[in-house]
Amino acid sequence: MKEPPKITEQLEGTPVRLTRHSPGYWQVTFDAPPLNLFGPELLTGLEEVVRRMQASPELRVIVFDSALQDFFIAHFDVARGGEIVSRKTTSGILPVFDVAVALYESPVISIAAIRGRTRGVGIEFAAACDIRFASDKAIFGQFEVAVGTIPGGGSMEFLPLLVGRARALEIIVGGEDLGAGIAERYGLINRMITDDKLDEFVHNFALRISQFDQVITGKAKALVNERASRPQLAHMYESRAAYVQTASRPERKPIIEKLRSWGFQQDSDFEYNVGDYLNRIGENNDLPLQ
Repeated sequence: MKEPPKITEQLEGTPVRLTRHSPGYWQVTFDAPPLNLFGPELLTGLEEVVRRMQASPELRVIVFDSALQDFFIAHFDVARGGEIVSRKTTSGILPVFDVAVALYESPVISIAAIRGRTRGVGIEFAAACDIRFASDKAIFGQFEVAVGTIPGGGSMEFLPLLVGRARALEIIVGGEDLGAGIAERYGLINRMITDDKLDEFVHNFALRISQFDQVITGKAKALVNERASRPQLAHMYESRAAYVQTASRPERKPIIEKLRSWGFQQDSDFEYNVGDYLNRIGENNDLPLQ
């Protein structure tokens, strides 16, 4: 099908790039090298995307992807987490949840196109999208429990709905890195696609949806939402409180020190292979491992 000219805009002060392929099809690209940490600027970009999405009645489909080959969203930016947790929202819930709820309730179909590593809040954001496609080289991990805290950005709410209770426990409590094949089998993603075909597949899928009547696509999503289980706001409040409480425990300090010695939040081997390092998280904290 013939494609109209696209318009690309870097959202001011954020690592978020918005491409309008047409009035009905937008693409949102995260570009915060080296890791695409989920920090205040990325959140600001997402909040602006949501604001524009809600004011665009012709929009039918929006794709979220990454400009980085190795990272979709690495994880929460712990060094600046206070700036996010303390941010006020009209709903009173954590801003990450505010974005997630907006995506869920919008008639727009949201698609995560996942390449590289996505852990922690990266999984939580992807899980909040309606549809998830991933490269066969993608890696997923929920490592909070292994480092002394509780996921507080949506995994407690979304993962049981996507993969079931037992597999949600395996992902959250086990803290292992999972390849795209397992993620597809578990239902964490809709489909695994070879890395060289991911962009083309997602683009064509979104372009296809963008041609349909937005009244019908929105109604179809609303009906599916009514028939499916949905995350509860009360549970989101509880998860936020559990994260804040566990993250501030004094017992967590030596774990954080170990993570820093391994290269946490740096362009390091640790960030590429978190699951392998967590096999050694219980070893002597006085002896940093290289």
